[in-house]
Amino acid sequence: MTDFLPPDDWSDLLAFHLEAGVDIAVGEEPVDRFAQSAAEQKARAPRGGEDELETAPAPAARPAARPAAPRPQPHSPTIAPHSPDEAVMAAREAARGAASLEELRALLEAFEGCALKRTASRLVFADGNPAARVMFVGEAPGRDEDQQGLPFVGRAGQLLDLMLGAIGLDRSSAYIANIIPWRPPGNRTPTPQETAICLPFIARQIELADPDVLVCLGGQSAQALFATTEGITKLRGRFMDYETGTRTIQALATFHPAYLLRTPIGKRLAWRDLLAIEGALAKSAPRERPPAPGSA
Repeated sequence: MTDFLPPDDWSDLLAFHLEAGVDIAVGEEPVDRFAQSAAEQKARAPRGGEDELETAPAPAARPAARPAAPRPQPHSPTIAPHSPDEAVMAAREAARGAASLEELRALLEAFEGCALKRTASRLVFADGNPAARVMFVGEAPGRDEDQQGLPFVGRAGQLLDLMLGAIGLDRSSAYIANIIPWRPPGNRTPTPQETAICLPFIARQIELADPDVLVCLGGQSAQALFATTEGITKLRGRFMDYETGTRTIQALATFHPAYLLRTPIGKRLAWRDLLAIEGALAKSAPRERPPAPGSA
């Protein structure tokens, strides 16, 4: 099956194995590593018997050499000494201190409590209009998003743009983000620990953006924001209340665009969800909103 993978997927697969610590390939012929190790030890052993060692002249004493100056070590990113629980607490404290979206982005840039930051190319914070009445939240960035630093810019993003256009929206009238702001290695699913660490930041981002309608793209996003284990087929299509602590926001879950690319039959249900979003925006009177203090 892997013979038919496109080049980009091969690249992601190799990168995933390198990040996992795999540094040697397995060939078609078996290799006896124990025999190799024994041969290397034999080659390093001194030649000749004990008599030869005893009669060998002692080497002339050499003057003590000065200790070599330490070589400068390459700069490495600082690794925060957080346990998982400490990292979650640190994330909550940091997110709570952000008074604007600009401050929140700066805090995320400096945050060292999530290991995903050290394998991603850059932070993927948000795109679109922070003052928009509707906010879309996906799961995590992919390869294209990691390269450009913007959410939903690959094939799934192109489909999302078409979905927005179908109900009269675009990226100037919608705000788009993800639960996880850094790409997981090899596009793998984020772990529960990684999601828990990043959750305070997206919660604060939603609170600061303060949309009238919140849309969860995919089951992972809905499960994280609503602390549920229900699948997307049960969650989608019905409005729920999302509490920010200062306001209750209408929220709706729908299929992730990447899922719709793999399963086109789901587009019929996704269209119903889009119509429900359009209706919710039409029913709620636009509020007087000040200009957003921070942008994507």
